[in-house]
Amino acid sequence: MAAEELAALLSGEGWPVPAAGGYDLGVPEPARLRGNVCYVVLAVLLNEKNEVLVMQEAKPECYGTWYLPAGRMEPRETVVEALRREVQEETGLQCRPLTLLAVEERGPSWIRFVFLARPTGGTLKSLQQADMESLQALWWDRETPTLSLRSRDILPLMDLALQYNASPHHPPVLPAELPCASVCQRFLLVFAGGGNSLWVLLGTAGTPHLPMAMSRLSPPELGNRLFVAMQQLLQKCVAQPKVDVHLQGLLGLQHLGKEPGQNDGICFNVVAAVRGNSPQELGPPALQDPAFTWWEVEDAALKSKILQRLHASSFIPIHS
Repeated sequence: MAAEELAALLSGEGWPVPAAGGYDLGVPEPARLRGNVCYVVLAVLLNEKNEVLVMQEAKPECYGTWYLPAGRMEPRETVVEALRREVQEETGLQCRPLTLLAVEERGPSWIRFVFLARPTGGTLKSLQQADMESLQALWWDRETPTLSLRSRDILPLMDLALQYNASPHHPPVLPAELPCASVCQRFLLVFAGGGNSLWVLLGTAGTPHLPMAMSRLSPPELGNRLFVAMQQLLQKCVAQPKVDVHLQGLLGLQHLGKEPGQNDGICFNVVAAVRGNSPQELGPPALQDPAFTWWEVEDAALKSKILQRLHASSFIPIHS
């Protein structure tokens, strides 16, 4: 079963999230969109000249400045539905998302999903069509004319989109539409030993599975950041006091959102590499909790796929 789960995640698909009580770390806390969580979508659209689609803000606090099309998700929306709506409202164009480019988080209660997308129709919004969503939109070559930006935080995202468009560093991935009640993480924690060996950490409760952990959402001042759970998980299961672990990024994420208050959660499929004390170390660190075990991956094709992606750092980046 663990091999099927792993193969599905590596191919960009999701895997069902366990019901309450099926987590290896933390206590489930229902996510409520516009309540204890806020999800934001942002799109980078490029045309054939590699110009970037930007829109002019109509909100009083940033009136007249320019930004990428972005906005908050609404109840009953999937992530992709929210992206398409925001792009059309703010720029007049319809779009097709190509891949997640990055995930940005400020704790588990504010998360922004950055997409690379392609225009598929519509008409670029003009000043004559200005409304409360935006004043107008244009394709920007990033050189002339000089625009007054609402924030320079979008410049690295434009660079990331142009880099991906020229040479994709991870396979195209869109959110899997699977229900999730809480903000949680599924961890692919791997140890690559000597002799091309590879181990994956599994939870043993019930059917062997990749470990699942919860993110605390309230009270906000005490909430853990989204991926603090990774260190907590290692502290719980690994015998040695300190473990060298490197967060690689995401294989993808899961969200449905069709039942407000019940499926407003997000599941992040996180990849991290556990390192030994020396490159010659053959086996993974000893475990102290019988609720976990190391599983040696022996299927040659599956092992090769994991190792190739690890060596290429072929994952969706996480920005905190």
